[in-house]
Amino acid sequence: MTNIFDTHAHYSSRQFDADRDELLGKALPEGGVVGVLECATHSGDAPRVLELAHTYPYIHAALGIHPESLGEEDAPTVAVYGGDWRAELKAMRPLFEDKAVAAVGEIGLDHHWPLPAREQYDLFEAQLQLAAELDLPVSIHDREAHGEMYELLRRYKPKGVLHCYSGSAEDAVWLTAQGLCLGFGGAVTYKGAKRAARVLAAIPHDCAVLETDCPYMAPEPVRGRRNDSRNILHVAGYIAGLWEMDAQAVLDTCAANARRVFGVE
Repeated sequence: MTNIFDTHAHYSSRQFDADRDELLGKALPEGGVVGVLECATHSGDAPRVLELAHTYPYIHAALGIHPESLGEEDAPTVAVYGGDWRAELKAMRPLFEDKAVAAVGEIGLDHHWPLPAREQYDLFEAQLQLAAELDLPVSIHDREAHGEMYELLRRYKPKGVLHCYSGSAEDAVWLTAQGLCLGFGGAVTYKGAKRAARVLAAIPHDCAVLETDCPYMAPEPVRGRRNDSRNILHVAGYIAGLWEMDAQAVLDTCAANARRVFGVE
């Protein structure tokens, strides 16, 4: 099977340092991967994300400041900018002129970790405003923050992907009607992932995209191992059962959705 488009990856992670070139230059294309949205999490990995997008034609860049960067002592947001995300975002602003940039991301809200609530809200809002200014889609992180997240999504109505969607089927209906796609990865294959099945049954097929969040979130039957884009085959196989079509049709549909939402070939 071919036509795998991974809409959320972190190949700049140190977990790929040992074999990144072999994986991206040979193994992924040979494994049917035709597109990857490589997401930055702060100003430190943004240049590496751009370098990967310039090196491998099927990789597209997303640049942004992840909410967790506000609480990581070794992230530039804290280590270089002392928590002044406004200064960091201003310093990153010229990078968005690069033609390899297809989205603003990974951005969002996270109430799972003890992060400063007001700061991450303001950071997310500023990056939604930036996406609107640049007319770019977004790649959004929403962890245990649905209330504030949905408030901002209703206000700004961004285009893009709500990555690793964890909300209800009812919310999925209005989110997709508003123009967002929802990202589905390895978690949908885990035991007890009944909510994802209800969501996938409730939304139009042209509003779903596939992802890994690699190196994390490997699907069954490779759960617990380092994840990469080839494992989307397992996710497509699961969704094929729900949608009553073959896995290749799921891959084709979701790849077309990804190209449309991120405006890439």
